[in-house]
Order: sequence, then C-alpha cells, then structure tokens
Amino acid sequence: MKPPRRSLPWLVLGLALAASAVRGADDAAVSDEPQPSGWPLTAAERAYVLEPEYERRPGRSAGKHLPHLWPRVPSAGFWGGSAWLEAHEALVATVEAKRGPVDVLLVGDSITIQWGDSWRRNFPDLEAVNIGIGGDKTQNVLWRLDHGGVDGLEPRAIVLMIGNNNMFFTPETGIEAAAEGIATCARRLRERFPAAGLVVVKILPAHAPGDRFHDDIRRTNAALDDLRLERLPRVRVLDLTADFTNADGTIRKALFAPDAIHLTPAGYAAYAARLRPVLTALLDEPGR
Repeated sequence: MKPPRRSLPWLVLGLALAASAVRGADDAAVSDEPQPSGWPLTAAERAYVLEPEYERRPGRSAGKHLPHLWPRVPSAGFWGGSAWLEAHEALVATVEAKRGPVDVLLVGDSITIQWGDSWRRNFPDLEAVNIGIGGDKTQNVLWRLDHGGVDGLEPRAIVLMIGNNNMFFTPETGIEAAAEGIATCARRLRERFPAAGLVVVKILPAHAPGDRFHDDIRRTNAALDDLRLERLPRVRVLDLTADFTNADGTIRKALFAPDAIHLTPAGYAAYAARLRPVLTALLDEPGR
C-alpha cells in the first residue's frame, strides 16, 4: 500500500521544521541551558537566566566565540537583576488568564508592546494578546516561546515583528544570521500553532540612509527574502518600508517618535492600514 500523499504546503512545512530540528540539535550542543523548555522555571534555570546575557551566549562556557548562532539560540533577556524575567513572568500570567481562543497573538519587542490603545482604535473587532517586551532580540523571543510565553493560547492569527534590536550586534553576527533568527522565530511559531495564520512583518526602517543601523535593517530584510518564508503554510511576509519612507529613502518623520525607531499614533495607523487586509484574508481562509 502506498503511503498517503501529503499536500505540498505541509510537505514544505515538514521539511522546514526538520531542518529547524537539526539546527536546534546543533544549537543545543553550544548551550548550557539547564531547562531548555517548560514553565515554571527550576531553581537552576532561574539562577542561570539571572546571569548577564553575555555570559550565556552560545559557546561562552567552552571559550568559543560563535556570534553567528546568537540570533537563533534561545536566550533569556537581561536588563540587570531580575527585571527582564519579571516582565516575562507578568506576560506569562496574562497568557494564563487568556487561555483558549484569541483572535490575534502579537509577538515582538517594544514596537509591538507599544501598540497599546492604537490596537484598540485600529482593530476594535479583534481581541489581541500582546507579548512584546522592549529590547528583545530574536533569541529572547525564542526563549519566551519555550518557557511559558504562549502556553494554552489558541490564536487564530499571529503577527511577528522582531529583529530591530539584533541590529546592534550585526557587526559581530552578520546580516544572514540576523535574518535566520527572524526565520527561526517564524518557524517556531508555525510549529507551535500550525492552524493559525502568521504575518511576519519585516523590520521597520529606522534612522537615516548611510547610518549602519538603517543600512543593516535594509540588508537583513533582503536576506529574509532569500529564506522564502512565504513557502510555509499560511505565512505572509509584510514589507512596510515604502509606507514608512520618503522617495529619497529617509523616514517619514510624522510616523516616528523622536528616536527615529519607535512609532507615533500616526505610525501605528499606517501599520494597521497595511496589516488589516492581510489579517482579514488569513482569518477568512477556509479551514482556519
């Protein structure tokens, strides 16, 4: 008897997840994480993640410098003391209170957590659980996904925007590693929530052309294209660069806070205008 034929989208997902598992095995070989997944944390894991993040980077304990692995090896964030872990614990409590179906799960850094009232104004019909944490990099999101950050949720759709803070480290990690970190977050979410639609929003432009941070965002977004995340089932990649920049490549100042990274209410309105039709299409797809 012939084995059942699998549809191409799910075959693509299977291959991508298998590749991710291989990478995960390689990554585990350079990590000293006492508790790679699960919640609540063991005493050993809590003590481990309260060490500065630099001390926990892949290969650190073995005296190896492996910056190309930083963006895709799960790592708890660190603000000094227990502040970052407390922020994660607060979000875990929020998620536990919202167990079950929810319209949208928002995943990312400060740009995500600052949706705030702008989400309610622009999407009054969609209930969202927001697990953004300021300063987070791809590796921090990966750690949170593995340690209680989304347990029990049943999102119909997910919006992922991450990678801005990885730009501080691209001189060491390289551009391709930063893009792979974003892709790893997308794959992990796809694995955790195979029935949900997933919108991967490229890193928003920041600062000005010629600034390394600005140019590395552009290059990372281009490298993300090469990873072809749209081949995964129910994944859409949203590029907002043209909406947030002028013809000469400079940012549209009315959409940005004075730091030229975070958004004004007008910026979130512009983001929402592009996001809504993508979310609507995913939520309306048959078989969701």
